[in-house]
Amino acid sequence: MRDRGQHGGPGGATDQGKELARLYDLDLLEDPGDLELYVALARRTGGPILELGVGTGRVAVPLAEAGYEVTGVDIDPAMLARARDRASQARALDRLELIEGDLLTAHLEKAGSFGLGIIALNSLLLLGDRNDQARALRVLANHLTPGGLAVVDVWLPDADDLARFDGRLILEYTRDDPESGNLVVKAASALHDAVTQRVRLTTVYEEGRQGAPADRWVRRDHLRLVGADELAALAEAAGLVVESLAGDYDLEPLRPGSERAVLLAVKPGSSGLV
Repeated sequence: MRDRGQHGGPGGATDQGKELARLYDLDLLEDPGDLELYVALARRTGGPILELGVGTGRVAVPLAEAGYEVTGVDIDPAMLARARDRASQARALDRLELIEGDLLTAHLEKAGSFGLGIIALNSLLLLGDRNDQARALRVLANHLTPGGLAVVDVWLPDADDLARFDGRLILEYTRDDPESGNLVVKAASALHDAVTQRVRLTTVYEEGRQGAPADRWVRRDHLRLVGADELAALAEAAGLVVESLAGDYDLEPLRPGSERAVLLAVKPGSSGLV
């Protein structure tokens, strides 16, 4: 076994960063099911669209491919490199602007002009601190045009999920990576602090050929869980008006047992929405 260390955070696109970005895409080979929602909301608002925490472009590139002007911000250069490759393959580079930078301090030239702003698929949780999460909502709100729509999507773990967040190492999947041709085994260990709602997450990927030495890639993240009511409160504190708080990507009402909270909130002012 060859241990390739941990993800050390933002910086240059190191070999390790490139591999972890590739493995991030492998995690999402199974479609989370949110793209149809974002396409529908893009159709409603007409754009332009801002995504904070754009990652490898899983959401942004299909929106650009559908004809919308999209700007994506991310601090990880390896993720952005994959997003550019994805956009190039989709022939959508001319409609996608990718900006390397900290979403918490972002102030783009186009601030105040975006019809749709997105923080997708638990990206808010990865900030790991309530003050940072509140700041991210303010940044998103500041970039919207009056009447613009903000969408934020977070996971709501249930009691059984939290009971497993005790530090034990749990197998998540075994998959063949179509890009590298390797077999990848993913396991993760999470430790939850009920007082702060923070989760210390260690993810271990082992990959290689059957019967051959494997490489090990380790990623460490500090997350902070956000409940539905708190998510709404963060949006309101950012100056947004909550339009709906749904429990899934079909925008069905949030109810006990919902696995997600999907927030739609509008920036006050004259609306160009239809």
